[in-house]
Amino acid sequence: MWEASSLRSSSRSRSRIDVQNHRPRKRFGQNFLADAHYVRRIVAAIDPKPGDNIVEIGPGLAALTGDLVSRAKRIAAVEIDRDLAARLRERFADGLDLHEADALEFDFATLGTDLRIVGNLPYNISSPLLFRFVQHADRVRDVHVMLQKEVVSRMAADPGTADYGRLTVMLQAAFRIERLFVVPAGAFRPAPKVESALARLVPLDKDKPSIADQALFARVVAAAFAQRRKTLRNALSSLSSAEDFARAGIDPALRGEALSVADFVRLANTLTTKDRAASPAP
Repeated sequence: MWEASSLRSSSRSRSRIDVQNHRPRKRFGQNFLADAHYVRRIVAAIDPKPGDNIVEIGPGLAALTGDLVSRAKRIAAVEIDRDLAARLRERFADGLDLHEADALEFDFATLGTDLRIVGNLPYNISSPLLFRFVQHADRVRDVHVMLQKEVVSRMAADPGTADYGRLTVMLQAAFRIERLFVVPAGAFRPAPKVESALARLVPLDKDKPSIADQALFARVVAAAFAQRRKTLRNALSSLSSAEDFARAGIDPALRGEALSVADFVRLANTLTTKDRAASPAP
C-alpha cells in the first residue's frame, strides 16, 4: 500500500505524511509510506503526464494518488480493502476510476494499452504480481513498483550470482529492469522489518527474445531452479535429453544459475521444436 492523506507543515526537507484513522491490515500487507521526501522522489521517477494511462495498484490512503491524478488528470486504481476503497471514492469523485478488486485476479487487459503501472506491492504477493505483469507486457509502457530490496536485487541479478533465479529469468525475458533508489524501513508506518527499493520495468519490445512456447519456457525455468544444487541434466530430466542439450549448445553439467536468459530461451525453443516434430499431423 502507498501512503496516507495529508502533509504536515515542516521546515525539514523530509516532512511526514499524516497516517491516521486506519488500522493497517496484515492480511493485505499494508505498510503506508509516510515520508513526503520519498513521495516526491517516486512521483518524479514516474513523471506522469496528462493523458497517461496510469493504473495504481493498492493506492491505500492516497497521497501518491492525489499527485498522480493532479498530473495525469485521470487514472485507474485497483484496491482490495473495502474501507480504503470507500475513502477513495469519497475523496476522488472525479479523476479516479476505482476498481475494488484483488490485483492478482484483476484483468488488466480491460484498461487498454500503453499502461503505466504503479504500486507499492505487498511483500507476500509481490512475485505472483510480477509474473502477471509479464503476461501483460505487450500492453505496458512501463512499471514502477516498490518492493522488498532483496526482491529488486533478484529481479536485476546477473547470471552466476546468488540472487539470479526463476524470477530473474522470467522478468528479464520481458523487461529491462532498473533499481532506482532504496527506501528505508523508517519511511513507512508501520515500519517493516526490511528496506524497500523502487524498481522500473520497461518492456523489451523489439528486443524481446522470441519464445516459441511461453508455457514450456516457464516450465523449463521453474524446473532449473527448483533445486539449485542440481545440474541441468538432473533438474530437467523429465523435459529434455542429452540430445536436446547438444542441439541447444548447452552443457547439461551446468546448474541453472549459469545460464543466461538467451540460453534458457534457446533450450526451451529446442524442446518446442522437438515436441512439434514428434506430434502427428492433424
